[in-house]
Amino acid sequence: MKTATRSLSALSIVISFLLLSGCGNDETISTPSVAVPNVITQPLRFNSSYQHQQSYTGTVRSADTTGVGFELAGKLSDIIVDSGDTVIKGQKLATLNTQLLEAELQQLSASLQQTQADLDLAQSNLERSIELKKKQYVSEQQFDETQQQVASLLANQKRLKASLYATELKLEKSTLVAPFNGTISKRHHNLGEVIALGSPVFTLIGTNQQQAYIGVPHSVAQTLKSNQVVDIRIGDQTHKGLIAGISAEIDPVTRTVQLRIDLPNNSQVINGEIAYLEYQQQIADAGYWVPISSLTDGVRGLWNVFVVTKNEQGQARIERRDVDILYTTEKQAYINGAIQKDDVIITQGLHKLVVGQRVNPTSETVARSL
Repeated sequence: MKTATRSLSALSIVISFLLLSGCGNDETISTPSVAVPNVITQPLRFNSSYQHQQSYTGTVRSADTTGVGFELAGKLSDIIVDSGDTVIKGQKLATLNTQLLEAELQQLSASLQQTQADLDLAQSNLERSIELKKKQYVSEQQFDETQQQVASLLANQKRLKASLYATELKLEKSTLVAPFNGTISKRHHNLGEVIALGSPVFTLIGTNQQQAYIGVPHSVAQTLKSNQVVDIRIGDQTHKGLIAGISAEIDPVTRTVQLRIDLPNNSQVINGEIAYLEYQQQIADAGYWVPISSLTDGVRGLWNVFVVTKNEQGQARIERRDVDILYTTEKQAYINGAIQKDDVIITQGLHKLVVGQRVNPTSETVARSL
């Protein structure tokens, strides 16, 4: 009987132990390990200054660009050239109707001939009067009248000759000629139109010297000088331009000073193209160059960078630092602020990270320097 009781007691103890062991396994929870992200980093390198590159915009114009027109009003009777035509100096471009001028010329010529005939007669009378006056056959009054008639006819002859010359000059100026070698850019009037005095018939662009006219701030203009070589970008070509002149006044609209820059003679450019002055200036301001991708929005107009630092446990974690952007290029920014030389910043993937997060710098050199 005692042996059976002992067996039952031992069995109860074994069962209880097994039950307790099963309950312990149910309460055991496995804790998964947290993955530490790898980040691309870069140490900051101090610079005492930076090179500021700025582009200023202007247009290309020929040194000889003018609206060519007649010096008098009239009706267009012939147009010899058109837009796109190349002309040389002195070439005939267009003519006005000259019928009225030709009639006036004939009238003046006839009047001049009549005056010349009257003058010849008056001079003959004067010569006879001089001989008769010596013999006292002519009175003083008659003699004075004959002299006055000759003087009057001489004056009238000069007036008619001047009028005749003016009419001939008008006939000459009724033919429009090219003042220099160039290309007709545009025709402004049609055949048969009556044009006003000084109205341009063509726009003529010279082929000798192309120039770029570019406005720059007054502070920039003060650093430039005549005959200085500058880089001018037109399209995908960069040319070496020579500053031919700097304006002595500020444009009241753009508030800039205009530069006149000679382009090389072999420049394949045309009027109206956009020209860019590539101006570089060294700015004495301390800071650091960083990739654009290393910047994130801050508060109150500031920007932030994420700096990697080590805590007391030797773990690399993220800190946020406020910075100012001084200058940017297409891929980089020049900054300063709450950062120091050799600070290590994260350059990519900032949108996936938070302040205080543990990270793993990808560069062993950077990791050892923290």
